[in-house]
Amino acid sequence: MTTLTATSAGESSAYERLATLGIELPAAPPPVANFVTHVREGDILYLSGQGPREADGTLHAGKVGDTVDIEAAYQHARLVGINLLAVMHEALGDLSRVKRVLKLFGMVNAVPNFEDHPQVINGCSDLFIEVFGEGGRHARSAVGFGSLPGNITVEIEAIVSLKD
Repeated sequence: MTTLTATSAGESSAYERLATLGIELPAAPPPVANFVTHVREGDILYLSGQGPREADGTLHAGKVGDTVDIEAAYQHARLVGINLLAVMHEALGDLSRVKRVLKLFGMVNAVPNFEDHPQVINGCSDLFIEVFGEGGRHARSAVGFGSLPGNITVEIEAIVSLKD
């Protein structure tokens, strides 16, 4: 787990909100294949897809609409959001450097007739708005897939703009 302390007014806002939510950021999850967790190009940070990995490494797996219900999948998407925040923290050293979450791409491992992908990905979207306020509002895609790596329930990637 990463111990977070507020050292400036901008930083304290996101970290204080996390503390109020009872969230302690874990260490950023390592890549599971031949890629990096993030790439920075100018004032844009691209975050690779993250899955619902607990701090102890446990992954949530299953098919949404079959073995996993919408509420559990929503919580898995929220956990993915926490992991994305951990990557942002590692990449930037300070969440106050986040200007705005620009875009999320959410993938749900779902049965063919599942129709509530947006409600699942709201788990991450809601968290980002809670942590960054209006800067957490973003464009988004929420789509279903027949499978995801390791049979995980949800994978989400993000694009973030940075302050100067």
